[in-house]
Amino acid sequence: MDSKCGKQAIGCGVTSCRFNKHGSECDLERIEVRPNCDCHTGDCRESLCGSYSAK
Repeated sequence: MDSKCGKQAIGCGVTSCRFNKHGSECDLERIEVRPNCDCHTGDCRESLCGSYSAK
């Protein structure tokens, strides 16, 4: 998926990530979202940001 539809913006409150700017903006051009090990739960804990990198 190299193209995007509309005008998406990535909001992120994970301030320990090196790509977090000003507490809510993600500085990455593209993020990778990955499933957790128990990926068929159907709740909000089902996925994680695979692009996370600690500061």
